[in-house]
Amino acid sequence: MDAVSQLPLTGERTVPGIVEENYWFRRHEAAYLALRPYCVDAFVLEAGCGEGYGADLLARDAVGVLGLDYDALTLRHVARTYPGVCPARANLAALPVRSAAVDVVVNFQVIEHLWDQAGFLAECRRVLRPGSRLLITTPNRITFSPGRDTPLNPFHTRELAPHELADLLRETGFEVEYLAGLRHGPRLRALDTTLGGSLIDAQVAVAVSGEPWPVPLREAVASVTAADFAITTDDLESSLDIVAVAVRP
Repeated sequence: MDAVSQLPLTGERTVPGIVEENYWFRRHEAAYLALRPYCVDAFVLEAGCGEGYGADLLARDAVGVLGLDYDALTLRHVARTYPGVCPARANLAALPVRSAAVDVVVNFQVIEHLWDQAGFLAECRRVLRPGSRLLITTPNRITFSPGRDTPLNPFHTRELAPHELADLLRETGFEVEYLAGLRHGPRLRALDTTLGGSLIDAQVAVAVSGEPWPVPLREAVASVTAADFAITTDDLESSLDIVAVAVRP
């Protein structure tokens, strides 16, 4: 698939098939793969499906996947590219699904974009059947925008620390079943050292400068796979992304 020609790269969403985006794509893919077992034989609603690669991955095991997004161009791309996903346009403040109709709600790297995060989680709780689950990932505020209350990413409205996400889930009526953090595995930690301390910082520096990508950095980014990330419950404060599974009582 030629992702560049099919969907513009705006910086708001990650798309597959672009070497310079491969690190972020694989980082997101790692979470989909880790939480995919929750979606087996389930009816899944992905709230904020973006380019659709994650919804397509989950659709291979699910009974069905409804992919919601607000951007019409993105949804046309999903419909063309991923026939196993049912895309629909929606504002996530009001999910267009009847109450207690869904087995799993997936919300990966989206809640940080929303203004009314508590209202969105209340909507997730409404559409989930009792005993069913919300799967959620979001950048860890402490490591993504260190030392700041205002997110560095212009598309983010509010980023969360691990305890803030857990508190928000409980306040909106969920039971937190699993709280973990995604971080670099051994090979990526070695690449961090090779590139002077941070693979992420090296990519950001090139993006800000507008200079061509150095060959070693481009090759390093192109080599990243989902298996290069680890999801553990250790030292959540230093994780890159927060990973949570919450149950609707």
